[in-house]
Amino acid sequence: MELGGHVNGLLSHQRGQKPEPSLPLGSSRKQRNQDVRQPAMTTTLTFAVQRRDPELVVPAAPTPREIKRLSDIDDQDTLRAHVPTVFFYRGGRRRAADSPAAVIRRALGVALVPYYPLAGRLREVEARKLVVDCTGEGVLFVEADADVRLAELEAAGLKPPFPYMDQLLYDVEGSSGVVGCPLLLIQVTRLLCGGFVFALRLNHTICDAPGIGQFISAVADLARGLPSPTVAPAWSRELLAARNPPRPSFPHHEYDAATPTLPGDMVPRTRRTFTFTRADIAAIKAGLPPHLRDNTTTFEALAAAIWRARAAALDLPAEDELRLAFVANFRRVRELELPAGYYGNACVAVMAVTTAGALRDGELAGAVELVREAKAAVTAEYVRSTADFLVLHSRPSVAPAGNLLFVSDSRHAGFHRVDFGWGEPVYGGPVHTQPGTVLLISVRNGDGEDELVVPIMLPQLAMDRFASEIEMLVKGGSGSN
Repeated sequence: MELGGHVNGLLSHQRGQKPEPSLPLGSSRKQRNQDVRQPAMTTTLTFAVQRRDPELVVPAAPTPREIKRLSDIDDQDTLRAHVPTVFFYRGGRRRAADSPAAVIRRALGVALVPYYPLAGRLREVEARKLVVDCTGEGVLFVEADADVRLAELEAAGLKPPFPYMDQLLYDVEGSSGVVGCPLLLIQVTRLLCGGFVFALRLNHTICDAPGIGQFISAVADLARGLPSPTVAPAWSRELLAARNPPRPSFPHHEYDAATPTLPGDMVPRTRRTFTFTRADIAAIKAGLPPHLRDNTTTFEALAAAIWRARAAALDLPAEDELRLAFVANFRRVRELELPAGYYGNACVAVMAVTTAGALRDGELAGAVELVREAKAAVTAEYVRSTADFLVLHSRPSVAPAGNLLFVSDSRHAGFHRVDFGWGEPVYGGPVHTQPGTVLLISVRNGDGEDELVVPIMLPQLAMDRFASEIEMLVKGGSGSN
């Protein structure tokens, strides 16, 4: 089971956030003896952006005018939000006369022909059901120029959160509603050095992270001169409709009423981004018993390690219930028969539950087993049960809870590989995180090596303890004992 997907409203657009320190773990060639608790230096960056008037990019050829129903996974309250994503490019690999904005604008219009529902508008019908009115009105597009170089942005830190995102993704007035508004907002910002930034905001009901990754890759295919997208889109939302009558067969505690906040939730938080090399991840797995060591995935190891370290860092009463939720991608569940190219929301939230004492004082292997059990629960029946539950309960939202940690894994969306013709991005992925949410983001360091960056928010004292717990795991200790 793949993990994937943005966490919708949990990743809502925020402004004015300060840069966070980046904490390298383990030992890369350039950071061989740096302590995990010693943050790298960051700088405050200000720059001006000149934008052209927003425009609507419409499909480049006639498209069907019809009504398309979203799936009963798509239109839950959890996903009724706009989610931003950003990509930074060096440029210089195409002719100087090639304008990134012009190239991408043209490719966008062509891509919207097969992906024509994205050019429509959402409507709400009976029982809060969302449908797409395929009007062909288009998606919002903004072209801009910034008086800053990519090297300056890199020096300020190309890792979430990005405190200047309101400059790189303009909130066009009247565009942020769920119903009756453009489903996509895109801004292409040219930099002084010839590089550029591609930023977008997506109505999450229409696509999950792999789905929007597929669409952006289609635009990139066309921008590079391919005659058609590599992957043809498939709608097929009816395959994820609730049964008639709905008959949920699982309790779906992820939608339970919100629980009280944890102690310290009202304390000011600090943000840090932890960097995990392949060696760091291998070291964490090496600390597992033999029956888990060779078949535990990177997600399972990191999610368990982060959950356990956070429990230790917050020093909660042993009897407190703690929940770990994450989004499981069910595209490969054969019984659902989702076609290749499906770009709707094909993810469900699943949950592992234990007590603070058992998590903190037990071995990491126990947390890994809980994560694996939650993943294994995602069967075709579980997905159908989720759709039924959502319809019966008026399409609720995953409950915000003080005892809940939500881990969002964007690695399988392919953001870090999107190439419009100027090479792969220096960074491609989510914009920011929220309290109670952890992101796993693929990046490539200056040596060309793949790494994972993990932004997290905690109270300052808890953050220091969390860093120590993670460092002990990476260095071969058990942590939290």
